Amino acid sequence: MPGLLFAFFLSVSGLTVPVPGYASAAGMIHGHTAVQNGAEQDIKVYPGGQTIGVKVKSAGVLVVGHHLVEVSPETKVSPGESSGLLPGDLMVSINGVKLDEITRVADLVKRAGDVGSELSIRYIREGKERTARLKPAYDRNDKVWRLGLYIRDSAAGVGTLTFYAPREGVYGALGHVITDMNTGTPIVVGSGHIVESNVTSISKSQDGDPGEKRAVFMKEGQVLGNVESNTDFGIFGKMGRNPEHSLYREPIPVAKSSEVKEGPAQILTVVEGQRVERFNVEIIHVSRQQEPATKGMVLRITDSRLIDKTGGIVQGMSGSPILQQGKLVGAVTHVFVNDPKSGYGCFIEWMLKDSGAAQQHSFHPNLKAV
Repeated sequence: MPGLLFAFFLSVSGLTVPVPGYASAAGMIHGHTAVQNGAEQDIKVYPGGQTIGVKVKSAGVLVVGHHLVEVSPETKVSPGESSGLLPGDLMVSINGVKLDEITRVADLVKRAGDVGSELSIRYIREGKERTARLKPAYDRNDKVWRLGLYIRDSAAGVGTLTFYAPREGVYGALGHVITDMNTGTPIVVGSGHIVESNVTSISKSQDGDPGEKRAVFMKEGQVLGNVESNTDFGIFGKMGRNPEHSLYREPIPVAKSSEVKEGPAQILTVVEGQRVERFNVEIIHVSRQQEPATKGMVLRITDSRLIDKTGGIVQGMSGSPILQQGKLVGAVTHVFVNDPKSGYGCFIEWMLKDSGAAQQHSFHPNLKAV
């Protein structure tokens, strides 16, 4: 199983998982409350819309499946499965050696196999650290020692930048968590970065079949920022300046979730090359949320130009900024499979909190009982 997986980031039909894309692809924040009137008015950001390439390495090595090792003509075993390791488990060390590179695994397995010793694997499952013990099995066909596990430590994909906050030096993108496609497990980020990306073509959405942006990472594309966290509301990290191709020369205000209204709005996204364009949408439903939750609004594409080019919302559009009355209000996050002209968006309020931008201001909980 390869160490790198490629995806176009967008959630489908309300599921919070990326959809398999052109080639192949956590800290969850709890306890926030809605902020008091006017709190977010101090924050101004540059809306994004640029297509970005995302590269992340997990903080360990992820188990994504089991396989059998043929140790004799009559016998096949999977030491990893027998030890209790499950898809979705994040292996963080073997015999005390930190797994910061996937190549370390084969090395440690060979050493243990050659001397017939047991491996002690520390791993994380559902936030709790556990230990598995096993002995490698010798693959009689390939002449190597194996654990009987498929593993992965990195992912890459294409999405959309939502905002850059210049005063705080942070950005937010995607609008939803990146998960491993095989296991559905949120990727715990060890390191990562985002780079410029170029849209080469569009596979149009049709009912029952979401389309996708086909894009490539720019060879000379500089690193735009690092990736420090992967939460329910996207990826976040440090960024030094507003990236090129922005439609804005100055930052604009952001809206509280309570300010978002049903009615006309716009999204910013790229459908060709690196040019960010503005397209009309209609916000047809707004959920009143007092604490962070996904699916804050339902939007429908109304711009005939975008419908002609994409058929509606496509994979890779995740994170496209939503603007209303001159303010950034949210980001596109999901597409409805059976109605790709419609989808969900999340409120920018929750993305700002997860980026750290909101915490750098004096916010007070809204304690009004409802």
